[in-house]
This record gives sequence, structure tokens and C-alpha cells, in this order.
Amino acid sequence: MVSAIRTLLTAIPPLPPARMDSLITVLGATGTGKSKVMRLPPTLSSTVTDSYRQLAVDLASRFNGEIINGDAMQMYRGLPIITNQIPVDERNGIPHHLLSCIDLDAEAWRVGLFKREALRLIDDIRARGKIPILVGGTHYYTQAVLFRDQLVGEGVDDEGEREQLTEFSSTSTKWPILDEPPEVLLEKLREVDPVMAARWHPRDGRKIRRSLEIFFQTGRPASEIYKEQMVQKREALDQEEGLLRFPNALVFWVHAEKEILNSRLDARVDDMIEQGLMAEAQKMSDYLQEKAAQGVEVDITRGVWVSIGFKELAKYFEAVRQGELSEKELEDLKRTSLQQIQTATRQYGSSQVKWIRNKLWRALTEAGETRRLYLLDSSKVQDWSKCITAPSENIVQLMLQNEPTPDPKSLSQLAANEFGAKEAQGHTKKDAIGICYTCDVCNKILAGEEQWNIHLNSNMHKRGLKSAKKRKIRDEYFRQKELEQQATEETEKVKQASDAS
Repeated sequence: MVSAIRTLLTAIPPLPPARMDSLITVLGATGTGKSKVMRLPPTLSSTVTDSYRQLAVDLASRFNGEIINGDAMQMYRGLPIITNQIPVDERNGIPHHLLSCIDLDAEAWRVGLFKREALRLIDDIRARGKIPILVGGTHYYTQAVLFRDQLVGEGVDDEGEREQLTEFSSTSTKWPILDEPPEVLLEKLREVDPVMAARWHPRDGRKIRRSLEIFFQTGRPASEIYKEQMVQKREALDQEEGLLRFPNALVFWVHAEKEILNSRLDARVDDMIEQGLMAEAQKMSDYLQEKAAQGVEVDITRGVWVSIGFKELAKYFEAVRQGELSEKELEDLKRTSLQQIQTATRQYGSSQVKWIRNKLWRALTEAGETRRLYLLDSSKVQDWSKCITAPSENIVQLMLQNEPTPDPKSLSQLAANEFGAKEAQGHTKKDAIGICYTCDVCNKILAGEEQWNIHLNSNMHKRGLKSAKKRKIRDEYFRQKELEQQATEETEKVKQASDAS
């Protein structure tokens, strides 16, 4: 047996030593699907474990790595199904950091705290000669680690938190003005931060509200914070440090065709139910009741209480406790709640993909490092080894050997389509403070110079200019007539006065 093991070990190519400047990041949308392939048809393959998490384990096993969890919800212990944690028996003995490490009543970590702890762990893992692998889920967490520039209002509920999670905090409780209509918010923003007020369209209530939140939570205008970020970016580039924090970073994006992904997301909810979703949600509901009986109020607008799976079922468990609904009504309510979970899961998956396509791509473009992002096509899970395992291991091997890595568009047709479309768009939208332009001719407000220039060249504006010119000629004609009339009247008055004398 010992001889057989030695033979097996000698058959595996030796690993290159871990580079001290390397970081592997693995991202993807919930439900990209890999495990339990044989249980469901390929297009519906679903599991409580997402494929990008499984890929992280595979890479850690192959390249002597350790995993750092980058999902805010998975930091909570005792809820492996609702928070979608990879089961222990699927971790292959790989250490997982920042996973199942905080209690239910703890607030979700702010991005600043996560970044500091993740960077500390990266240094620690490297010091032991291993490769750190950051596994995303809450993508603004991972992006804060990858790039030197800071998110706006680091340590507070920034825009990324709101897009990726379901509003951790109800800031309007502290500042009631945030519940006011956009026009009231804009008037207040003009008082405290006129630069940001000029940037947003008057009807863009979400962005106006966010700028006010930053001011209330930090005591500083958001425009100042943005300006500092831009200075930091320029300094990093001037010093040739680069915006990317790790010179040899690789980012793997496990993705699938939209229709396939949506089908898997729906099937994933059924799988979660089978794995024990209802029991975990019931456990959370019972916890709240126990705290209430002790006179302890739990803020359910924060942390794990806004996780998909619990908040949709909260009304159902409350109805069960009250005992006022019939069995049929309870069953209908339960079915509706589960449908809401499916809808929320699809929306969250879309949000994750949107983040990668827009925010992550823009950050990589600014850093000149889009070649670091590799899309791995998981549309056909039966081809996992060919489409996921082989290319990812080859790319990591090349990176560790300081060899050129392949063109990201060369990995698959899906990768070629995604990255080709992004490159064709170019980097036309600048991540900088813009302003709103008011067209008095057309009575329109345009956000940003790009939209303003588009409007100036539009047929509507040209027609407006022609109409304005005609109005100007007409108004000038009537003004001249009025002046002539006034002159005639004045002459007549002078004549009458002369005659009277």
C-alpha cells in the first residue's frame, strides 16, 4: 500500500513554490451549480454548495492553499443552509477562515473591518508558505481587498452594501429626513454638499439619499471623500504601485448562461428545503421569540436577519404561532413565501452578476488589469473537468511559474462574448464626480457630460433649437412693435403737452 501511495505521489507534477505576491479570488453568482450533478438534469443541476466555492476547494487542494470566506452571511454560525455554507465533508480538509465565526446577534462586519482581517489572514497564510484563496459572495468585500482605493464611507453602509445585501440598517430611524421625497432630500443635500447635489438628477432619489447618508454617518460631504479617493488612485499610479493590491492576483468568475442560471436558482431553493431550510428558519424565529421574552429587542434589519430564506418565511412562522389561519391558509402562505425566496434568489444572483460585469470590470479597467479576470463556463456541468478544472489549474500553474497566462477571451465562447462586449463598450463612463446639465430649450435635466453631449446632438434638441429660434424671431417682432407703439404714444404725449401749452 505504501508503494502504491508513493507511485501515486510521483505521478503528480510537483507544485511550484507559493509566491508571496499571489492571491487567487473565486467569484460567481449563487446557484452556478456543480455538485450533485448526477441527481438532476444538467440544465437544472443545483446544490446547497455553489460551484465557485467548490472550485476554491479544488484549487486549494491542488496548490496548497487556504480559503478565506468573503460572504457576509456565511460568517454566521449555526445556519449552514440559509447562509449557503459549503458542507464540512466537501471541504477536503482545507482550512476555511472567517466562516461560521460570529453569533446570530452580531452585526454583519462593515467592509473596513473585513478588509483589515482578510489582509491579516492573507499575510498569515503566506507566512506559512501557502496560497490564500479569497472566495466571494459579498462582492464589495472581495473588491475592497483586491484594490488599493477605498470604498466611499468605509466602515459605514456604503452603496455596495445596499446593492449586495438587503439594506442592513434602517438609517431613516436615526435621520427621519431620509424618508422624505427626493425634492426635500435634494434641498438638504444642496445645503450640506452642493457638489454632490449638482451631480444627481432631481428624480434620482436613491443616489441623493445615499449622498446624504454618507454626510450624516461620517460628518463629511461625500464629494470630499470621492475627491480623496481620486487622489489616492492617482498617487498609486504615479508611484507605479498600481491600483491592484496584489501584483499576481487571479480572479476566476464561474458563470453560466442566463436561462440555465435562472433554472438552477429555482431548483436550488427546492434543494435547500430538502436540506433543512425550514428547520433553520424556524430556529431563527424561535431565537427572536426567546429574546423578546427576555425583553431583548433584536434589530432584524441587520445582519443575518435579512438573509434570503428567513425574511420571506417570517410571516409564515408568525401566523403559525398566532394560530388564527386555517390549515389551507397556512399552506398557501408557506407556498407564497417559498415562491418569494425563489424570486429573491434570482434577483440576488442577477445582482451578483451585475456587480462583476460593471463594478469589478470598471475597477480592473482603471487598474489596467482586465487580463486578471477569467470567466469559467459552468453551463454544462458534465464538462466540469474540461471547462473549469483544467483551465483554472493551468492558469494558476502558469501564474506561479511567472509564465504568461492565456487571453481570458480564449477560454470559451461565453467568455469571448462577455469580455468582447465589455471591450467594445470601452471605458466611456468615468468614475468621477460629474454634474447635471439643464437644457432650458427642451426643459430637461441631463446627468453627466456624456448624456449632455448626446442630448445636444439629438433630433429633439435640434427641433427645440429651431422652435426656440422661431419664438425668438416672433418675440423680437412683437417687442419691436411694442417699442414702436410706445414711441408713438410718447410722441403723441409730447405733442399734446406742447399743444396744451
